[in-house]
Amino acid sequence: MFNLKSLAGGVAFAAVASALTPVAVAQVTTSGVTGSVSNADGSAAGDATVTVQDTRTGLTRTVVSTPTGQFDIRGLNVGGPYTVTVSKAGEQPTQVTGVILALGQPTAINLAFSGQETTDVVIITASQAGAVPIATGPAATFSLADIENTPLANRDIRDLLASDPRISIDQGNSDAISCGGANPRFNALTLDGTRIGDSFGLNSSGYPTERMPFSIDAIEQVSVELAPFDVQYGFFTACNINAVTKSGTNEFHGGVFFDYTDDGLTGDKTDGIQRNLGTFDEKRYGFSFGGPIIADTLFFFAAYEKFEGANVFAFTPEDKKISQATWDQVINTAVNQYGYVSGGLPNSMPVEDEKLLVKLDWTINDRHRAALTYNYNDGNNFSASDDNSSALIDGNHYYERGAKLESYTGQLFSDWTDSFSTEFRVSNLKLNNRQNSIAGPDFGEIQVDVIRTDGSAGRIWLGSDDSRHRNKLNYEVMSWKAAANYSVENHVFTAGIEREELDVFNLFLQEVEGEWRFSSPANFAAGNFSYFEYSNSVRTNNPDDSAAKFGYDTTTMYLQDDWQVTDALNITAGLRLDMYSSSSKPAYNAAFNTRYGFRNDETFDGLHLLQPRIGFTYDFSPDIKFRGGAGLYSGGNPNVWLSNSYSNTGVLSSDFICRSGANGCNFPGVTLANPTAPNLSDFTYNGSGRPFYDVPNAGVNFIANAAPVGGVNAIDPDFELPASWRYALGATWNLDTGTFLGDGYRIDADVLYAQTDNAPVILPLGYTRVDTLIDGRPRYIGNTNDFVLANSQRKSDSWVYSLSLHKSYDFGLDWTVGYAHTYGNETNPMTSSVAFSNFENAARYDIINMPLDRSDYVVPNRFSFNLNYELELFENFPTKFSLNGYAQEGLPYSYTMGTNTVANRTYPGAVGGATGATFEPYSNAINRTLAYIPTGPSDPFISPTSNAAAVAALDAYISSNDRLSDYRGQIAPRNIANDDWISRLDVKVSQAIPGFGEGHSAEAFVVVQNLGNLLSPDWGIVREHGFPALANLYTVSNLDAQGRYVITAAQSNPDSDSINPDASLWQVRIGARYSF
Repeated sequence: MFNLKSLAGGVAFAAVASALTPVAVAQVTTSGVTGSVSNADGSAAGDATVTVQDTRTGLTRTVVSTPTGQFDIRGLNVGGPYTVTVSKAGEQPTQVTGVILALGQPTAINLAFSGQETTDVVIITASQAGAVPIATGPAATFSLADIENTPLANRDIRDLLASDPRISIDQGNSDAISCGGANPRFNALTLDGTRIGDSFGLNSSGYPTERMPFSIDAIEQVSVELAPFDVQYGFFTACNINAVTKSGTNEFHGGVFFDYTDDGLTGDKTDGIQRNLGTFDEKRYGFSFGGPIIADTLFFFAAYEKFEGANVFAFTPEDKKISQATWDQVINTAVNQYGYVSGGLPNSMPVEDEKLLVKLDWTINDRHRAALTYNYNDGNNFSASDDNSSALIDGNHYYERGAKLESYTGQLFSDWTDSFSTEFRVSNLKLNNRQNSIAGPDFGEIQVDVIRTDGSAGRIWLGSDDSRHRNKLNYEVMSWKAAANYSVENHVFTAGIEREELDVFNLFLQEVEGEWRFSSPANFAAGNFSYFEYSNSVRTNNPDDSAAKFGYDTTTMYLQDDWQVTDALNITAGLRLDMYSSSSKPAYNAAFNTRYGFRNDETFDGLHLLQPRIGFTYDFSPDIKFRGGAGLYSGGNPNVWLSNSYSNTGVLSSDFICRSGANGCNFPGVTLANPTAPNLSDFTYNGSGRPFYDVPNAGVNFIANAAPVGGVNAIDPDFELPASWRYALGATWNLDTGTFLGDGYRIDADVLYAQTDNAPVILPLGYTRVDTLIDGRPRYIGNTNDFVLANSQRKSDSWVYSLSLHKSYDFGLDWTVGYAHTYGNETNPMTSSVAFSNFENAARYDIINMPLDRSDYVVPNRFSFNLNYELELFENFPTKFSLNGYAQEGLPYSYTMGTNTVANRTYPGAVGGATGATFEPYSNAINRTLAYIPTGPSDPFISPTSNAAAVAALDAYISSNDRLSDYRGQIAPRNIANDDWISRLDVKVSQAIPGFGEGHSAEAFVVVQNLGNLLSPDWGIVREHGFPALANLYTVSNLDAQGRYVITAAQSNPDSDSINPDASLWQVRIGARYSF
């Protein structure tokens, strides 16, 4: 007979561990139950029977405790509820109900028999036992209830993760996920143990597809780990985002949903600016369904989702401080003079996305179970290429990003004995990526420099984006894992081996359709271009001949001991070894070897890294628990950086570059009417014979007969695997304030310190330092397109301090508030997938030896807030209110000076009379020069021939800016300023309504994204400087005879930023869900 008794009845919890406490054993896709059983006198209760049952499927696992009273059951599905029963001959059985297992955190249950000999079972609920999830390192776990209650406006886990103060979502950078101020490309994302993130590294979002690559309705739990000390975690140096899918149960369950929004349910005003979004609507619909195929044995689950919507842009010339007249002048020239068909300034573009997940679970018997998961996603987005705060983009310069992904994962979990268990997993993932220009690649890229309304430099872009001229990527990943757990006394030993095999086809060739640059609208109309570039495969002019085909394998081995030292103290220690191998090499370039003294065909073959880790949890008291550890992590570096060395060998393709200036276009068959100013009319064109639609015959002939001289991307022969040492200490305190504020508060505090060794950087080759400029910055000469992937010689580091407070009430209310302070530095931010872009898109004063400066990705201060409230406005039909919001300081940006007009010259003091670009030999990076901050109008480094009004205006502005005033007489370091604070609040309101049958339910819901902007057009605004986060202070046009800077213009508002309309406008979604 079963009796529900009080905790004082027949059972006593162990003196220290009186709660259900998840310990720090990080199973990648599962959870478990572990703990100890003791007798009434405190001695170990060996030979006790421990039974764990999943009430959803009937799966039952039974073990016998060791002579020390320990038990350990692993490989269990996350979620629940589970029941845990402990019994022994001559003792009163105890059953704990309602146990919910957290992903990667087996729940510890320490129980003591009462000494009473009775068959009555004492039943205790998990909530009565006070279950508190704890991990060794800083982490967050989101349950199914969290997923269902949070206002996920985008049906994306990013909205969920944003409720953790340590995690920021960069809405201006494809909603990239930054964990603790780290580069979003260094994250790992797994689904049922399969790495499903952007392994190649093309997308800033971290997803391999355009949206989350799986349906949110398929997910049971999500966890994010910033420093998991279990050795089974790897291939990241930022954070590991881990999702596990739902499974079918012994009952049929399912549901359908639909939600909708359109331009009438979307805001159209930001800070006084009216936005024309055009007419659009977005629909999302789908279903999920699961149940038994064979009761207690075979189960299925499926989830499908379809999205039909639009990308909203609504940029106006006013946003970019480019006059309407200037825009019209450039477009009219392109259309009327060159036959261009303008794409206009798009308000929105239609997009789609489709997802399907199917899962089978097989309970072979109580000791063996298997699972098979299939996941599919295909969708697209549109982007304005080369967009930033000073650029205005024609619609034909936009491009489609799309990807199709399919993955299969099979898993087998086996308990061979009470003390020995294994896990086997095999998976396959295929991805086909597409990058297509809106109007096709039939019209080359045009850049026209313009003057903005504030006097600063701007640019208008037309035609097909050069990076989309030829851009195709396919890759396949095959992986498997074999791991085993063996329990001995108070130890659980884990050993495993994993292997991942990657095969890549990557075709990336820019300027195949030509790239033209014009220094002004007038020169555009006159046909006078300052720069033209055409690239293609040597001899054949067939871009497919430049494709990169390569692969490499990663083998991982690990060994770990999980030691339950006492009921209060747990220590996990282990070693992880990652080893890389590859049989494919880039095409060898002998000229490169001769030029620099090392080969260009280096790979990751033979690289390896041993990663030690140790973590602990300590229950100081029933209410205070500590956690911490230290460990080394590696991986997460995008494969595209490796792929660049295969695509850019210098022997597959070549470049035809014609520029203005003396001897800038000295090619056979080219005769210029003006020897220093090339004109479109100086050339004949292949194909239809029209400029921009076709490229000059001189370029085609040059490539057909040229020796391969394309730019080379190589890997440093001394390259080492980047790695991050991470040290964490944290605590959870269950606080009872008595009559003051009540009890039931949970406080979580964590400190995370990370130090990165051998961080990846891109360095230019062929540069020679020849001088030091007057303010101390080095001067280099030499301008090549050769780059090397190397390691930074400086150790970057970061600190993350976080604090959160949680409270639940028995009347249906719970809330959480959090705060995180983050500091981090780095050398090169590595913002891009292309080597030269990684090099050029960082502000600097020394282009070779970049110092440690504030990281591009750090959000210094961030607050998060989450609230859920449930009540019954109508009897038996709950009404739910959910709020999720944050306020965060903006991302950093740097102050620069415009130096693009400083001509190549010799000046006094130049070593050997060396000539060359004064500030930056690499022409694409000439506007990345960190600004010197004058001491005043009479600064000795500023030439008296400067524009006096500009110097005075600059001085006044510096005096009004505390950040800049601190650096008078110095070069301002990178990222000393931050964009404006950003705040956002999302709200969900749902109302249950009657279903059509017993066990059926329905709800109608409304989700408001960015409530602040709905309440006021001045609220919820996202202002940013845009990529690559620069603010130009003044323009240096020359150096005088003493090497002093000649300032000709100062920006009237250098801190001017732009509004991101898509991230700033409110939107309302209405929908309904029916469940059964």
